[in-house]
Amino acid sequence: MADGPSVFEIFIGSILDNNIALAFILGMCPLIAVSTSVKNAKGMGLAVIFVVTLTGIINYPIYVLLQRVEATYIALLVFIITIAATVQFMEMVIEKYFPALYNAFGIFLPLITVNCAVLGVSLFFVNRSYNFIETASFSLGSGIGWMFAILLLAGVREKLGRFGNVPKGLQGRAMAFIILGILSLAVIGFAGLASVQ
Repeated sequence: MADGPSVFEIFIGSILDNNIALAFILGMCPLIAVSTSVKNAKGMGLAVIFVVTLTGIINYPIYVLLQRVEATYIALLVFIITIAATVQFMEMVIEKYFPALYNAFGIFLPLITVNCAVLGVSLFFVNRSYNFIETASFSLGSGIGWMFAILLLAGVREKLGRFGNVPKGLQGRAMAFIILGILSLAVIGFAGLASVQ
């Protein structure tokens, strides 16, 4: 990508105007379910950053290999298997060597396997023909962007729970969708800041 965006532009764009959660609406189930408190959101966000970055870095050479053997038609299946295997392996290693960290992550690690944002990042680097460094930058930025979105949502939900007088019909997930809509509109303001198309 000689005339495309720089690695820095890809990184900033994946956090702001191409936010995986707020612009592409990926990873909504865990985003809404886990954003009930900032503490939960932080744990899930850190897990997503780690897994998205790691699986993006692992899936890139696998996709290059699939291209060489002309088997890209199975890339989606291979990506899903890689994501599930990476999460399981990471969960076993953390449980064995870092039990305190494992207990802190709790249910968040297994939830990452079914987070469509993780698969979406791998599909984006394929569609955009990123090289390895661009893929790593995009993967890290997307994870950070997803954490940014869940922390914003959790913070607003906590404040509304404490100080807001939300009508009964708008409490819970309904308010989460309204907040996400407003946050999604806010990232439109960053459009064009760093183009990653």
